[in-house]
Amino acid sequence: MSTFSDIINQDKLTLVDFSAEWCGPCKMMKPILNDLKSKIGDNATIIKVDVDKSPKAASEYNIKGVPTLMLFKNGEIKWRQAGVVQANKLEQIINNHLTI
Repeated sequence: MSTFSDIINQDKLTLVDFSAEWCGPCKMMKPILNDLKSKIGDNATIIKVDVDKSPKAASEYNIKGVPTLMLFKNGEIKWRQAGVVQANKLEQIINNHLTI
């Protein structure tokens, strides 16, 4: 099983959705991320991290509010935004970082 660190340190883009079970806006992200996955295919990995179950990761990345979305490549943060973000905007951000 891959650890969080293994996943974000890959040479592949990884979109991390820091969320929580009790968070209403986090629930809105689920269909958005499913839509995004169908658009980007294998260009990026999408993972969800529950801040209540993974407080160490939430603390390490200074997550103050959920949902917080972060894009990683080779362990580096390439983009970060708190709040609900639409699939077309996420797709554009991922596509912009594919060529970098």
